[in-house]
Amino acid sequence: QISPIRIMKVAKSLLIATFCLGAASAFGLQRSAKSVVQNIRNHVPFDGRDKGPMVQPIGVDGKGMNVALNSASNSDALSTRGGSGIGALKSLDIPLLLYFLFWYVGNYYYNITNKLALKAAGGSAGFPMTISSLQLAVGCLYGIFLWVAPDARSSPSVTFDDIIKMLPVAFCFMGAHSASVFALSAGAVSFGQIVKAAEPAFAAVLAQFVYGKKISKAKWLCLPIIIGGVILASVKELDFAWSALISACIANLFAAFKGNENKKLMETEGLKDRMGSVGNQFALTSILGFLMSIPFVLAKEGSKMGEFVELFKTTPAISTNLIASGLWFYGYNELATMTLKKTGAVTQSVANTAKRVIVIVGVAIVLGESLDPIKLLGCGIGIGGVFLYSIIDNLLAK
Repeated sequence: QISPIRIMKVAKSLLIATFCLGAASAFGLQRSAKSVVQNIRNHVPFDGRDKGPMVQPIGVDGKGMNVALNSASNSDALSTRGGSGIGALKSLDIPLLLYFLFWYVGNYYYNITNKLALKAAGGSAGFPMTISSLQLAVGCLYGIFLWVAPDARSSPSVTFDDIIKMLPVAFCFMGAHSASVFALSAGAVSFGQIVKAAEPAFAAVLAQFVYGKKISKAKWLCLPIIIGGVILASVKELDFAWSALISACIANLFAAFKGNENKKLMETEGLKDRMGSVGNQFALTSILGFLMSIPFVLAKEGSKMGEFVELFKTTPAISTNLIASGLWFYGYNELATMTLKKTGAVTQSVANTAKRVIVIVGVAIVLGESLDPIKLLGCGIGIGGVFLYSIIDNLLAK
């Protein structure tokens, strides 16, 4: 059991760290390192910067030597003298590295704060639907804040027809999130993440039989590996619950539908331009998803809403972790989208695989969940199968 004192210490540190993710999400980290350096060079007053070095070498005749070099000759000289390492540092995509960092950190801390809030509210018998809905609400408020804050983000100019077309994606997004939260409330976070790693199996079935998109035989052959890994991990799961397994599978189903519906949505002519950015798209999806979740909250937990309000007021472990998890969830999802749009298919596969391993092992250690060798083996097989599924077609094409 996790002591209340420990919960509060973790919650406070996580809430502070949330502002780091917010900064990355709000301002997008759009500039590369090279552009930032160039901006400083253009705007910082520096007498004599265009006249060569301030300290000029002196020739044998006692006169100064003009050795000012242009950028091209500088680059050539560096390469000749083995200075290519400096050039490599300049070419690093610092914003992309920060995207990866905050994506991983955000996903990791979301899982911790989400579990702590669910546990403090009574687990699966408490208020998982309410918590999942309010997490979306926190993200909505943050997204709206970015639209009204000066120099943060331009608001979208979508039409009513665009909103109607976004409803299927928003509904699937809401369903995937709510089912995922319920799965994590009913069982261990590590187990829920292992089951969620099997999403490609659901995506393959839907793509083949619902959306008419052919899946290669090689990918079909990867699915038994993924499913086998999940089954093996389930055998030694000390906190196993059928409700957690079923809910995680439902989350996978919604996520697979969302992926296919989103592809159809983005084929709408001019929609990308009217949305303006990936951040705006996610903000709109979050707002619509939250509004759609309200009837489900009222139907499932509306009769005991007064009890939740009282718990929220009197239990900091719920209020603090709920707000933090909502910010983490919004931030890491937005940054994940930005990251994946800037990378290739293989990089995406490696990144997703690494993220799952970090979350599963890291969260299990922090929350004291079981890490039985058989469970870890199943986890490794399942995630390895997901990685193979993601790159198998590229491997065979070479």
